[in-house]
Amino acid sequence: MKKFFPVYVRVPLIFFIVFALMEYCIDSGDRPAFIKYPMVSVFLFVFLFILIAIEVTLSAVNRVMYQLLSPEEKAKLDYENSLSLQESTWFKELMHKLTKTEPMSKEADLLMDHDYDGIKELDNNLPPWWVYLFYICIIFGVIYVVRYDVLGADDQEMELKKEMAQAKIDVEEYLKTAPDLMDEKTVVLLTDDASLAAGKEIFAMNCAACHRADAGGQIGPNLTDDHWILGGGIKNVFHTITNGGRDGKGMVSWKTNGMKPKEIQKVASYILSLQGSNPKEPKAPEGDVWVDESAPKTDAAANTKKDTTEVKK
Repeated sequence: MKKFFPVYVRVPLIFFIVFALMEYCIDSGDRPAFIKYPMVSVFLFVFLFILIAIEVTLSAVNRVMYQLLSPEEKAKLDYENSLSLQESTWFKELMHKLTKTEPMSKEADLLMDHDYDGIKELDNNLPPWWVYLFYICIIFGVIYVVRYDVLGADDQEMELKKEMAQAKIDVEEYLKTAPDLMDEKTVVLLTDDASLAAGKEIFAMNCAACHRADAGGQIGPNLTDDHWILGGGIKNVFHTITNGGRDGKGMVSWKTNGMKPKEIQKVASYILSLQGSNPKEPKAPEGDVWVDESAPKTDAAANTKKDTTEVKK
């Protein structure tokens, strides 16, 4: 084997196999493992040094052992080393195990009675690899039929549908907690003190110049009343801050001005917490009164609607 895999092939091959396995097994993100983790480089250098040392030692041992051989043993070893791959003993033994071929001297024992125009047939055994593969196919076929046709296991189409459904659920769950992927469909109102305090700081830094520090309105509209130009509620306010106000006028898009979705959620929640705060000298209402249609109606509201209906009648 050493003849067909010389040292200048063996050493790089073994080294790069170990190198590839380490890169595959070590999670190093977007950088190679030997760069991100210096100890990996040290290990590879030591491994290469030991590999070369082993080859040098084995080569020296082989030369010493060769000198200790008798002339007849040297001649036999030289003869075996001079043989090609197909002529080598280990290759012939391997091929015989795989094919179970009979030597040409026994061909007469394999001849069958079939004779067509001088062409005769030999009764050779099937190669063992073919026979074993045939048996494996039969066993696989039986297991496949029992599993999918008898026991009713999920086929590839059903597995795909289940995986796609689960992936959709996983994505929706991830979007609920992923701040950088939040949008107006997944945003929720924050009410904790820490989030509202952070929203107040963001408002004072970015929004107070147009809406005043108390959100009573200046260049921008009053944010404390129940009138909204582009709709109220956390989803509409989040959408407006993210994408900006009306085309050609109104607020800029804060998504393109460096504000992250989580920050927009906090400042939108803070703005909604100011509803009904009645700042001093507020700007006149703009837009329409916004009513949350998704909010559950109270009994008082239902009775009021009923009384109004009766009066109209």
